[in-house]
Amino acid sequence: MTHIITSLCIRDGACVEVCPVECIVPGIPEEEWPLYYIDPDTCIDCGACVPECPVEAIFPEEDVPEEYQDDIQLNYDYFTDGPGYSALE
Repeated sequence: MTHIITSLCIRDGACVEVCPVECIVPGIPEEEWPLYYIDPDTCIDCGACVPECPVEAIFPEEDVPEEYQDDIQLNYDYFTDGPGYSALE
């Protein structure tokens, strides 16, 4: 499992600062990918990012509220169909 950043995200970036495996990246281009995204293959489920989010947008995948279930696939898509880490280069 992984953690998921939902559409509540305001791109604050505090979550990036505390991630010990550097698996959280901003969506680029922002118009197409407006959130921060967590790489599900790299996330170690430590939860360090959760308390840092000022809007409580991050959840363990199994705890994502019903109204944000679509955000789970968006998170995966960023790394499979979207630019993933290559956008940072």
